[in-house]
Amino acid sequence: MAQKKPSRAIKFFGTEVPNGKRRELRAGPISAVFDSGALRYIRYHGEEVLRGIAYIVRDKDWGTYAPAIENLNIRQSKDGFAIGYEAICDDKDQAIRYSAKIDARSDGTLKFSAEGTPLSDFLTNRTGFVVLHPLAGTVGRPVEVVHTDGKKEKRKFPKFISPGQPIFEIRSLKHEPFSGVAVTVLMEGNKFEMEDHRNWMDASYKTYVCSLLDPWPYTLEKGKSFSQSVTLTVSGKLPKSRPTRAAADTTVTLAGTKGRIPQIGLGVPMMEAAAALQAAELIAAAKLQALVCQIDGRERGQEEAAASFRDLSKQTGAPVTLEIILPAKEPADNEVAAIASVVNAAGLTPASVVVTQMHDLKSFQPDTPRPWGPTYEEMAAAARASFPDAVLGGGMLSHFTELNRKPAPKGVFDFITHTGCPIVHAADDISIMETLETLPWIFASARAMIGKVPYHIGPTSIPCRDNPYGAAVAPNPDNGRVCLSDIDPRQRGLFAAAARNDLSQIGACPAVVRPRWSQGLSHLPCDCGSCCCERRKTHQYGLVCAFKGRRPCPSQQGRPSALARQPVRRNPAPEGQRLRRPCQTAYSRRKKL
Repeated sequence: MAQKKPSRAIKFFGTEVPNGKRRELRAGPISAVFDSGALRYIRYHGEEVLRGIAYIVRDKDWGTYAPAIENLNIRQSKDGFAIGYEAICDDKDQAIRYSAKIDARSDGTLKFSAEGTPLSDFLTNRTGFVVLHPLAGTVGRPVEVVHTDGKKEKRKFPKFISPGQPIFEIRSLKHEPFSGVAVTVLMEGNKFEMEDHRNWMDASYKTYVCSLLDPWPYTLEKGKSFSQSVTLTVSGKLPKSRPTRAAADTTVTLAGTKGRIPQIGLGVPMMEAAAALQAAELIAAAKLQALVCQIDGRERGQEEAAASFRDLSKQTGAPVTLEIILPAKEPADNEVAAIASVVNAAGLTPASVVVTQMHDLKSFQPDTPRPWGPTYEEMAAAARASFPDAVLGGGMLSHFTELNRKPAPKGVFDFITHTGCPIVHAADDISIMETLETLPWIFASARAMIGKVPYHIGPTSIPCRDNPYGAAVAPNPDNGRVCLSDIDPRQRGLFAAAARNDLSQIGACPAVVRPRWSQGLSHLPCDCGSCCCERRKTHQYGLVCAFKGRRPCPSQQGRPSALARQPVRRNPAPEGQRLRRPCQTAYSRRKKL
């Protein structure tokens, strides 16, 4: 029987589920993109001043509901635009309805208001507005804060990523992204606070409703309506050195070589050990430099997994980095020794070991008491005793956020590691590509934290390995784009290859990094029902790995997020943008490097 030929959507995204439709609207000098009920890329004379304003509804595990929008009405006029709609967010247990209005005028003002009414008692971690400030024009820059008590304060947007909330009790924020241009955001209906969104790879500072200092999740009472609003005011003129331009211009140039492309490996979860071994031929063809395997001391099947890791290493020729998760019920010496005995019995000899404990897989606010568990120092001593010949790593198997909130002590480990996930807060295609803007700040902040010790990026993919912020990962039965899900169809498509554009930024980073990608070659089949996706991923990995140790030639562009979404489009100029690319000579020069 002939194999089904995959569609263009399957090739690019691994799913037939479409993206939401977007529309650009204008009000004098203000422009914005309306996308699935939210405003994105709010610009003033073509320059981005806010990354977005959205009304979001989140569940008790920090999963984000996709609103079902009804009665959408968009009016674009000569002097502005107005949008009205109703939306429902629900699941089998609860539901909430809200009505939203957006009014933008040519005088530089924009108001987004909403009234929510729970249709049942609604358990949520957050329901209401979030405002995203972009990184350009804000990082390290001054901001004037008006607090809920009316007091004014001058602060700065953090340069290095803040582990906790930099600003609390916010009523309004005012900053100058460009000299002479003032941007004021007034938030009403509740208190707001800010977090450094870069912790989770999001390319923004996020100001959100309510406070994480208060208990959560909390319950919105059935039938009790509540209102919130966000008002944006922009005034001033762009400096002459920064001429007004349409949002259409995206210019790409090639920079000089800098750094080297690092070693690339593949993450192999414990539950995928047997499946990965069956795909050993494909994995070997990718010529990976490492296998990052995991043994969880809380789970059964450790012996079988260790044997599969041993055989996979032999058949692919890739050394093993072994991640060990301790149950944190007994002293570290006992728990590490128990896992080491399983590993030794299987004949698995890891080149390096990363040790952590189960409580560090979850997220805690800074200075919040944590459950008992072995310390970094205790885990390191136990691992060195049980694996004396292995290079020892420490840090977090979760995201940079958790490492930032619980830094590893200096001088204890041979290298420091953390992972990443681009679908913690948003799962649409553009938001994922935006996360590439954040990587240089994550690397710089990590390097400032850990000093000169080698720095490894652990298994990182579009799907999340685990949910540090809730009880479980989000289900994805319809093969869609879902926040905090451990299954994402795009990991199987060319979209994931485009996302690996970040290798050029990694190569330019002063840190020594070794990115490794989980759920890569041995994961679940896609909609097309053929092996084409697995072979395509093998080619992607092989192409990247073939350049290990070479000097990258990074691209530079005025709008990284605009460029980032080009590789997956037939028309490389979305929303009317002109993409100016380097000449063929430059491409030839890059090819020779």
